[in-house]
Amino acid sequence: MITVGQVVAALEAAYPPELAEPWDAIGLVCGDPGESAARVLFCVDPSESTVEEAIEWGAGLIVAHHPLLLRGVHGVPASTPKGSLVHKLIRANVALYCAHTNADSAFPGVSDALADAIGLSVRKPLSPKDETTGLGRIGGLPEAEPLQVFVQRVADALPETEQGVRAAGDPNRLIRTVAVCGGAGDSLLANAVTERVDAYVTADLRHHVAGEHIDSAPDAPALVDVSHWASEWPWCEQAAGIVHAAFGSNVETHISTRRTDPWTLRAAKTGRITP
Repeated sequence: MITVGQVVAALEAAYPPELAEPWDAIGLVCGDPGESAARVLFCVDPSESTVEEAIEWGAGLIVAHHPLLLRGVHGVPASTPKGSLVHKLIRANVALYCAHTNADSAFPGVSDALADAIGLSVRKPLSPKDETTGLGRIGGLPEAEPLQVFVQRVADALPETEQGVRAAGDPNRLIRTVAVCGGAGDSLLANAVTERVDAYVTADLRHHVAGEHIDSAPDAPALVDVSHWASEWPWCEQAAGIVHAAFGSNVETHISTRRTDPWTLRAAKTGRITP
């Protein structure tokens, strides 16, 4: 029998806890390390939907990217949304393990998975801790292509969301070198500028940050903004691969395709509205 503790050990060998940011909350949230982990479900968000999916599938362990309890709490009563999930997990004997910023900085990590999905050859971290680990990645395309073609490449590579993929920059600008950061990456925008990449792909870019960046210089990297969830979803396959490599057919893995991106609707204006 492969245990929860054994699977966690394999994941932490790949995503060392010491790489996590000081503010982060990673590790085993609930569950007995000695219990069976014959089935492991991988997801970005430990949400109502993915917890239900894990229970329905008979998983012994959920491996999620985002922490369930990032901020300190004094209790987990079942009357609260997150407390309710903890109670459901415990009642169903499903453990929950979260690998967040340790998976962001590890090599390979979250941004490597994003770069690979887009078709980039990774060269180095965008914000390095050493030569291989750190936040974000810098890579290159096999051949330069216009921004409008590159944006479609990104859209085709990632799960579909209501937000879709949007970009800021000249549609005809040629893109060859690209920086990526899975999740919210506007804090690394200055790094992308310093590295003089042609484009920067990340999530949750804010209006003023993006506008000031584009106005800062004619050769400022083009911006490609994607859904936070979609940018990190390719990591699930990477993490599942780590478990498969360690335990083979002794552990069955499943990558959740349930879209936990919070946005569910999008509307476009159909005509001019006059007061």
